Amino acid sequence: MPKAPRDDIDDRDPSQPATISAAEAAAVAVRHMVELTGREPIGATSVAPTDDGWLVETEVVEDRRIPTSADILALYEVELTLDGDLLAYRRTRRYPRGSSDPGRDPR
Repeated sequence: MPKAPRDDIDDRDPSQPATISAAEAAAVAVRHMVELTGREPIGATSVAPTDDGWLVETEVVEDRRIPTSADILALYEVELTLDGDLLAYRRTRRYPRGSSDPGRDPR
């Protein structure tokens, strides 16, 4: 996937790796989710730096239902390099829309 052009790319030290901001990492992760799953993410729910990149959590509508309050949503973790290349992604949770705490297993 081509990366968006950066205005400051020519100002950086060529010996240092390119880095994207947290906001750019979230946007890139959402674009990757569209390409990988064919589903439109609702958005990024968290962004955290790692030693060698970014870990972004995105929320996706996995199964649209009528009424929409019955939709099934999912959380995906997307691992990116410092310059926004995809390393890995995985679904971490599925849950009905409107559940009180999607990050917690109700068992």
